[in-house]
Amino acid sequence: MEHLTVAQSQSEINEDMSLKNHPPEKDTDKDTSMEPPTSPRHRKVLARWLPDEAQRPIVDEAPVFSPSLEEFEDTLAYIEKIRPLAEPYGICRIIPPPTWTPPCRLKEMGIWGCTKFPTRIQNVDLLQNREPMKKKPKSRKRKRRRNSRMGSSRRRSTSASGSGSGSGSGSSPSEPASSPEAEEKFGFNSGSDFTLEEFEKYAQHFKEAYFEKKDSVGETKWTPSVEEIEGEYWRIVEQPTDEVEVYYGADLENVVLGSGFYKKGDRDMDQYVVSGWNLNNLPRLPGSVLSFEDCDISGVLVPWLYVGMCFSSFCWHVEDHHLYSLNYHHFGEPKVWYGVPGSNATALEKAMRKHLPDLFEEQPDLLHGLVTQFSPSTLKDEGVQVYRVVQNAGEYVLTFPRAYHAGFNSGFNCAEAVNVAPVDWLAHGQNAVELYSKETRKTSLSHDKLLLGAAYEAVKSLWELSASVGNENTTNLRWKSFCGKNGTLTNAIQARLRMEEERLVDLGRDPSSLVKMEKDFDSNCERECFSCFYDLHLSASGCKCSPDEYACLKHSDDLCSCEEKDRLVLVRYTMEELRSLVRALEGEADDLKIWASKVLGIEHNDEDQNNTSSVIKEEEEEKLKEGSFDLNIDLELDCQEDVKEEVSTSGELNTSENFTASVEPINLGFLIFGKLWCNKHAIFPKGFTSRVKFYNVLDPTRMSYYISEVLDAGLMGPLFRVTLEESPDESFFNVSPQQCWEMVLQRVKHTSTNLGLATSPRLESIDGLQMFGLLSTSIVQAIEALDPNHKLVEYWNHKKQTQSERKDHFISSNCSVSLTKGKLFGVDLM
Repeated sequence: MEHLTVAQSQSEINEDMSLKNHPPEKDTDKDTSMEPPTSPRHRKVLARWLPDEAQRPIVDEAPVFSPSLEEFEDTLAYIEKIRPLAEPYGICRIIPPPTWTPPCRLKEMGIWGCTKFPTRIQNVDLLQNREPMKKKPKSRKRKRRRNSRMGSSRRRSTSASGSGSGSGSGSSPSEPASSPEAEEKFGFNSGSDFTLEEFEKYAQHFKEAYFEKKDSVGETKWTPSVEEIEGEYWRIVEQPTDEVEVYYGADLENVVLGSGFYKKGDRDMDQYVVSGWNLNNLPRLPGSVLSFEDCDISGVLVPWLYVGMCFSSFCWHVEDHHLYSLNYHHFGEPKVWYGVPGSNATALEKAMRKHLPDLFEEQPDLLHGLVTQFSPSTLKDEGVQVYRVVQNAGEYVLTFPRAYHAGFNSGFNCAEAVNVAPVDWLAHGQNAVELYSKETRKTSLSHDKLLLGAAYEAVKSLWELSASVGNENTTNLRWKSFCGKNGTLTNAIQARLRMEEERLVDLGRDPSSLVKMEKDFDSNCERECFSCFYDLHLSASGCKCSPDEYACLKHSDDLCSCEEKDRLVLVRYTMEELRSLVRALEGEADDLKIWASKVLGIEHNDEDQNNTSSVIKEEEEEKLKEGSFDLNIDLELDCQEDVKEEVSTSGELNTSENFTASVEPINLGFLIFGKLWCNKHAIFPKGFTSRVKFYNVLDPTRMSYYISEVLDAGLMGPLFRVTLEESPDESFFNVSPQQCWEMVLQRVKHTSTNLGLATSPRLESIDGLQMFGLLSTSIVQAIEALDPNHKLVEYWNHKKQTQSERKDHFISSNCSVSLTKGKLFGVDLM
């Protein structure tokens, strides 16, 4: 995409004469008529074309692609297809099929002749050859600069609309510069406001005047070729002899002119409104990870317009977060682009620093300002790969991650651009945020939020594809293609996991002793490192002394000087959970079940699944469902009292010698007669829910209730979940009730260690079936009554063969239940 930065730069040549001959301009916002060329708005064009001194760079052409109608239907699939061929160039041109002729809404007369847009003034002769601002004499230009409008084109996503950067909104041409500091940064002053109709007339006037040729008769009009304009442009940039001043309507936000494409709601839903090549749709297409960004960030997810004239320029830059960009040329004369592949980005930066040392010394982040042009010829001489593209009306230009690009317009035209992030961008985006952190540069996006959003979507797709046959569609098959043992998305999550692990090790914290952050930790406000602005969606370091300030793991020790016991590290997921996510993306069934439940938020229950092994007659199922809520419990549960605990003076967690699981049944659920819904020792009714007390994972010095549930994971069988009742975010999933409760136990042990508590040896093991209540005599009897015909063969065969063994197991379970005749969920207990 193109970008402009607004700072200061105005003509010094003939300023006194200009002010004398042309009085101060009036309020042009009230005058929509075309003004004569002698007006201050249309100063006389003094500079002239010098064809004999042309400096046209000789660089190779970037590739050009012409998709077929079929290829053109899927935008992201086509970008993915041409990427191996085009990415080594950093830039390419895409010519749509001849039938692709989207109408341009900007040509509606209500917009074309009536809607004004702001412009910036560019001094083309100062884009490369200029003195640093501190060395520049300040006696001149002061008067005109006070009447300029200043700003910045750096966009920031702290609000949904972005900064507006190049639009010039928020002040008028007569307002002073915002601060003295702004005058010390080179850039582009604000120009007049134009309608498209007015700008076209002025652009034509400028070009005709500039390229006039004198012959024996006198001056004649001349229509130069793109190559002739290109040679003159680089002559002005590299070896200027006159001041050349042009206007550019760049970085125009949607609120100014709006998109050149019609959007949903503007007109009937035709092919142009719904197409992925409509730049309003592109960023959030299925398969673009930008679709997981909630805010409509201006210029990133909402397209920007660019209205150009001859010589108006976009200087060398890369996209925010090293994103892809796609630019569409709506109408007008060609745009000339130059691209450098991402693999040569460092070489370009090195070359520009070498040749412009004074500018970089004064402004180390010069390339972030987007105000410096540099000769492709010089870059080529320095060994940098540079490629050229000439974009005509109706064509697209695609730029790749971290590919520097620059260019200029050969005459009046209008283009539109937006960013996009296919899954292969994730690795580039990760590099970008690490680079931003080193440079202490603010981010525009939460990279980790996009990364996890992509992982969640992939889990959903893998789940859909595993749940039933014939459920394939373009979206879930595309996400599946990024998964697997060496998938693009799998590798991105794996790389981020390794990075997080290394930082925790460097921090010296036990990964198992970290605190889970609230799910909405960064939902309502931006969370970034106080030191380097690193995004804190995945982890954050904090301290009691400053509850509203956080650091990234790299700068945790710089946050404050408090003792370690007063500091905490918040994590969205534990390292084991992230490892499980990697395994889920690799296709491990057990981990996929766990993450599918996390992502979906509810039990997976597809009533249309073709699973004949678990078919239940509708009448029987309804009867069982009704019975599952019959809580007529008339029991005398002779269980031991809740465990009382206290912390001794030695820091040991003292408990009674034998732990008693007093399980309270809540919902019996109903049976699914499939192989996975039982084992030798227990039956697992779908919807079964129970309640039991155990050590609190957040504070092991007290007991709290946990809810144990059996969820439906479709064809993959039951999924077990244990949740701390008072803190629903503390939830543990697994395909085994044993493993589920072992996760709880391990968490208790880790927290105890972190708090300096010595745990009792009896906490070394736990019985998951017991904790669920699936070994409790009363609950077992009620569940068995649901299967009078013994359809769950594995369970009943084992029960008959090992009756005595089962009895011994119940005795050793330490849950003594003395029953009188009663009912549990409507089942008679004997």
